[in-house]
Amino acid sequence: MNQSSSVSTAAAPSRQATGRREGLVLMLGSSLTIMGSVMVAPILPRLGAEFGPMEPRANLLVPLAITGPALTIALCAPLAGWLADRVGRKALLVIATLLYAVLGALPAMLDNLPAIVGTRLLFGCAEAAVMTCCAALIADYWHGEERLRYVNRQVVTIGLVGALFFVVGGALGEHSWRSPFLLYLLPLLLVPAMMKVLWEPSMAKRPRAEQQADESGPAKVAVRSLVIGYLMILGGMVLTFIVPIQAPTLLVSLGITSSTLIGMAAGLSLLATLGGSLMWPLLRRRFGIAGCNALLLSLIGLGLWLLMRAQSYNAVLVAVFIQGLGSGLLVPNVMAPVMNALTASTRGRGLGGFTSFLYIGQFVSPLVVASVGAFASDLRQSIQWLAVASFAAALLWIAVGLRTRGHGQATTLGSRQSS
Repeated sequence: MNQSSSVSTAAAPSRQATGRREGLVLMLGSSLTIMGSVMVAPILPRLGAEFGPMEPRANLLVPLAITGPALTIALCAPLAGWLADRVGRKALLVIATLLYAVLGALPAMLDNLPAIVGTRLLFGCAEAAVMTCCAALIADYWHGEERLRYVNRQVVTIGLVGALFFVVGGALGEHSWRSPFLLYLLPLLLVPAMMKVLWEPSMAKRPRAEQQADESGPAKVAVRSLVIGYLMILGGMVLTFIVPIQAPTLLVSLGITSSTLIGMAAGLSLLATLGGSLMWPLLRRRFGIAGCNALLLSLIGLGLWLLMRAQSYNAVLVAVFIQGLGSGLLVPNVMAPVMNALTASTRGRGLGGFTSFLYIGQFVSPLVVASVGAFASDLRQSIQWLAVASFAAALLWIAVGLRTRGHGQATTLGSRQSS
């Protein structure tokens, strides 16, 4: 008896260390997703100055070089999820990371704007596979509260890396528009670690404890929870991306044209998003998933309402900060139930769908604002109506939370009476 306990005690630190190594690799792998856009966003004006005189479609193609990958991620993520379930997460992740590095750096060597845009679209396909595989492996490796911790760490890491490379990309872009693209070669350093540390989650090869953890999960896909998660991330991203896309226009309408001041507002929003992600574990334990959905939608709605009414730069800063806090709660609070709704054999496809809806929401956000604008008098009124929609969704989640809590209390009372 003592011998077996000493063996298990000795094995525990090793398994814990292994979990940390796997977590570090997957957190860094997940951060590649934010690098896809933030490193090249600051060079948008330089691309326009470089290719504008010689390319008649530059006004269309230059923004597409930045936003195009989001569209291909939305289109390719379900296919990436299917491949992850068929050929394996680890193999696909390694191949996708190699393609990410090569396709990401290739525009630095091109002198043709359509070719750059085409390469960026293919880059988005590789990015979709990286995102989907990292999320699926997190769901495979960890369970229960530990899985939720790693989901939160993933979001926090993405925010930190995004802030860092936004600054680095902008600094390199001061010298040449080509330089930021070369940073995409950095993930090549991560490939050996992926090959050595990560393991393919095969039920036949996994330890008995991990098999039991999976068996304690759903026997089949919880379709209702999955659909709710997809719709939640779609609508949440539409609301979240109102600030980065529309706030600069509102600032200009207030007479604030300084790129530094506009950039500071964007930076504060990103910082607030990171703060929301850091607060999520505490808030989830206090209010539950439904309560956190109500809270984040209320914060996003309040931020949009204040943004719509803002008449000064400081008022805009307050609005984007409040909205950013809610946005930071969104992804971990929605991703966790989606992971729990999927079986081991469907995680790739299910999380590929989640990634797809996430990027569809980002892509259609300005289209939704424009559509609402057809019935509103101006941009501010469009944002006002979307803020009202966010408040209405928050009330719906409050009702869901109260109903769930009441049902839980009734079940507990009934079990006590029967005993």
